[in-house]
Amino acid sequence: MELRNTDTHYGIVQVLMHWLVAIAVFGLFALGYYMVDLGYYDAWYRTAPHIHKSVGLLLLALMVARLAWRWVSSAPTPQASHKRWEIVLAHLAHIILYLLIFTVLVSGYLISTADGSSIMVFNWFEVPSVTGQVKQLEDVAGKVHYWCAWALVGLAGVHGLAAIKHHVIDRDETLRRMLGLSAR
Repeated sequence: MELRNTDTHYGIVQVLMHWLVAIAVFGLFALGYYMVDLGYYDAWYRTAPHIHKSVGLLLLALMVARLAWRWVSSAPTPQASHKRWEIVLAHLAHIILYLLIFTVLVSGYLISTADGSSIMVFNWFEVPSVTGQVKQLEDVAGKVHYWCAWALVGLAGVHGLAAIKHHVIDRDETLRRMLGLSAR
């Protein structure tokens, strides 16, 4: 498998970044869903948010790298069997997925730094607040974070179902290309 994308295939860098982002998004969603009901005396009360914030900030760095990689290595051309409306919807879905991911990540950062404090990433390094103390920022960012996270997971689910539709019903290479398994 090649490093960069070609006109017909995704390269290993794009494939790995795609699946790392997918695992992180669904993992962060599950952890976030779990941790909101933790009680003060629960063993995970402090650990879960620390992991959630740390992985979220690492995902933000990965998404910036992924966006840069898209400029360097453009996506393969759509398959000839794809209808025009499928191509347009897929393109629109990818744009919205990127926007939602960045919105969820930035709003999560703003929730945690609204009081002016920094975020410690796995005790490796600290990411400072860029806003300082801003009243009610945590509440506004929290609502944005919550609703955009649900929208992101919903759209990512539809995205996955569309890939399965292409694989099972259309019997094309769409899913196999992103798995790095397509025929050359």
